[in-house]
Order: sequence, then C-alpha cells, then structure tokens
Amino acid sequence: MFAQPTSRILLAASAAVCTLALMLGFASPSTGAARPAHYRVKAGDTLWTIASSRYGGDPRDGIYKIRSANNLSDSTITIGERLVLP
Repeated sequence: MFAQPTSRILLAASAAVCTLALMLGFASPSTGAARPAHYRVKAGDTLWTIASSRYGGDPRDGIYKIRSANNLSDSTITIGERLVLP
C-alpha cells in the first residue's frame, strides 16, 4: 500500500536526475558575454590613465587586467599599440 523508504529515495533521486537532465538540455550559452574592447595607444597615454578612464575603482586592478590580457611584462606601451581591454 505505502512505498517503502528505499523506494521513496530511489523515486526522489530519479526525479532529481530527470530534472537536472532537462535543465541541462535546455541550457544555452550566455549572450551577455561581450567581446573584449580594444584601445589604440595615443601620445601621452599610460596604463594608469587608460585603466583610470576605463575601469572603476583602483586603477592598479585595471592595470593588472590590461597587462595580463596583453601579456605585457612591464608597464611600457608604445604609441599606436593596440591593447585588449578585458
């Protein structure tokens, strides 16, 4: 008449697995992920000024992001250089 506790656990586990499978089946990649911006270095630019104008908060965090995205070993940039701004 009543299901045994083991049967209830199996039923609940099966329902959870089916729900998860359905959720994953309908999942799609985020369309909100934007492509990184690019910036062409102009005379007088430094990583500090670029980071200050493009990122909020402490410019050092922005400098770190720019250096990492562009594989820069130091803070030297040249006029005309195209930087990826993550």
